[in-house]
Amino acid sequence: MTTVGVRRSRRLGRGGMRRLVPLAAVATAGALLLSACGGGSDSGGTSKSLTFWISTVPGQDAGWKKMVAQYEKETGVKVKLVNIPYDGYATKLRNSAQANSLPDVAAVPALDPIWSNKLIDLSDIANNKTNKINANFVAKDSSGKVLSIPSDVTASGMFINKSLFEKAGVDYPTSPDKTWTWTEFMKAANEVREKTNAKYSLTFDQSPSRLRAMVYEMGGKYVHADDSGKFSVDAATKKAVKTFVGWNDDKTMPKSVWTSGADPSAMFQSGDVVAYWSGVWQVAAYSESITKFEWASVPTPAQPVQASDVNSGGMTVGFNNNADAAAAAKKFLSWLYEPDHYQALCEASGFLPVESGLNPKYPFKSEAAQAAFKLYNESIPLYDPISGYFNSAQTNWVLKGKSLADDPTKAELGKAINGEQSSDKALQNIVDGYNQQVGG
Repeated sequence: MTTVGVRRSRRLGRGGMRRLVPLAAVATAGALLLSACGGGSDSGGTSKSLTFWISTVPGQDAGWKKMVAQYEKETGVKVKLVNIPYDGYATKLRNSAQANSLPDVAAVPALDPIWSNKLIDLSDIANNKTNKINANFVAKDSSGKVLSIPSDVTASGMFINKSLFEKAGVDYPTSPDKTWTWTEFMKAANEVREKTNAKYSLTFDQSPSRLRAMVYEMGGKYVHADDSGKFSVDAATKKAVKTFVGWNDDKTMPKSVWTSGADPSAMFQSGDVVAYWSGVWQVAAYSESITKFEWASVPTPAQPVQASDVNSGGMTVGFNNNADAAAAAKKFLSWLYEPDHYQALCEASGFLPVESGLNPKYPFKSEAAQAAFKLYNESIPLYDPISGYFNSAQTNWVLKGKSLADDPTKAELGKAINGEQSSDKALQNIVDGYNQQVGG
């Protein structure tokens, strides 16, 4: 469930990491601007009238509409919900900061240093034990101030062609408490491919996020910074990436995904692929689009670490425009994250909750989709804290005025898969790219 580059949610457009706003050039100007704007200005709403910006495709704003209407009915506070097109949303926020006309509350795709100093501290909400908000996925600054809380989270995960598994007579796990290793999964997928004459055992999103998840599960940290901010890779990461490159043999996995951008989801939906490594954002679409075969989400492999790459689906923030509006905004967000209200939001919008202990009832007619969301909700509390490392790291980069504008992972591993360089050389080039853009 950003500039910090969070994964695009369904309301912000699925399919790959969000583009990162180039921040280094604006960080200093942003700091000067905000010191001039300051808090407590005359902009913004009042104690009885707030403005709430979101960015979502039509139909995916159902949860926000429902909760805003309920809050207005219960409290008498008017909340004006404004749905802004994703293209240009970051620019509109930046321009609004410059004009001292930010909304009071927003669900944003990114934190931006040009307005991050205007954010309300949401620590009271995030640290409220009743809410059970997963602390691994909130955005904090160095002082511990909570800058944003996810509207939802997203996580990498495995889909299988259930029909092919059943045809081959091969078992698979259904509970995250008794999951398989990557070795066991690949053995099963290869057996299914051979017995059913499927084309590939696995397709795998051309995504640094999906690769990180696999590396974490194999005990590595992927490209990880030390206390000085210098990036490196450990031995477990090197071993995991070498294994991944080896899988791309046009039998176990198609080379075309990571070398030329072929669509792994389309391949899986064709019915001729045993499994697909992607994530929760596919569930809603698959509940309607896959009709040729039965599919299922299955527990992520653990070898030996139970993990994923978990990101904010969206980032909920409050802006300190003036004292009355800031207090009202915080009250609204406090109300929103009360478990009963937050569960209703997740149900109506199809969100994977950042709060544990909930049991959302989703509107999907597909049994596979219902089971998939149940599995993700059961799995996330079991994931190792490293699952949220990259999400938190991006927050820290933004607060330093930096961004990973060009993650070299896809290009460098594509070269390794094509045999143009070794996997170790690819990793060294990736490390160099990280150190150049966000190191130190």
